[in-house]
Amino acid sequence: MAGRFNFKALPLRLLAALVATSFSILILRPPAFALSPRTQVILENYLSGTPLRDGFPGLTMEEARAVQDEFVLELKKILGEEAGYKAALTNPEARKRFGATEPLRGVLLRGMLVKSGAWLPVDFGARPMCEGDLLVRVRDDGINNAKDLKEVLVSLESVIPFIELPDMVYSDDINPTAPMIVAINAGARYGVLGEPIPITPGPGWEERLRDMTVEIRDSNGALLADGRGSALMGHPLNVVLWIRDSLRSEGKTLKKGDILSLGGITRMLPIRPGMKIKARYTGLLPEGAVEVSVGFAD
Repeated sequence: MAGRFNFKALPLRLLAALVATSFSILILRPPAFALSPRTQVILENYLSGTPLRDGFPGLTMEEARAVQDEFVLELKKILGEEAGYKAALTNPEARKRFGATEPLRGVLLRGMLVKSGAWLPVDFGARPMCEGDLLVRVRDDGINNAKDLKEVLVSLESVIPFIELPDMVYSDDINPTAPMIVAINAGARYGVLGEPIPITPGPGWEERLRDMTVEIRDSNGALLADGRGSALMGHPLNVVLWIRDSLRSEGKTLKKGDILSLGGITRMLPIRPGMKIKARYTGLLPEGAVEVSVGFAD
């Protein structure tokens, strides 16, 4: 089964073997370029696939954003430039679980994205998970001035079925706070892309996105999780506006080609060796459902 690995997953696994010797380079850099201690430990655990047992008690949101910025800069050296952004905890149940009052934002890098049908190592992360998600791609920068959902739609090029493969990083005996999740880049690790579905002018798209459903099933067809588009802040396009506004508050804007991960429509599921899952999206296309799949090898 090893021959079925998707090689886009290999850089992190190869780098993990070098952490013991090369990570000291990060620590020994000149002080002007040294990472903060929190970023160093998150980076080391992320790259080595080792669950992080430090809960960072007292971490503030401001400190967490600074850690995320450093963390992403280091990951860019491995996973390439920014592809877009992800929103986490857009489902109210997820926010309640982690004690968050609003969604959280992370950065997606190009090397994090693989195509449907990929096989990844079961230990692709320190604490790997999966969930049914949804992506949209920005058509133009007019989205930065959109006032309502109809204007958002005009500025979107396509919607993409997406299985997110987040890495919670922290060991399962730690209950992370919202700042702790921000610090690990909102759990961004990998994601599996389906075929883009063009968003064309005309009525119906708002309803499609709100009412679409996702079912995640295993290789035997057993239902593992499901959800509806309205789980994302009442409407997936509300998440687009939230990402836009959260970036604006930091003096940033969206641009043509940015992809936006809108959050978990289904609950998060743990990964098991030999597991293959298929996410079935119903309602995005009038002619029928579309599917995305991924497998996890020993």
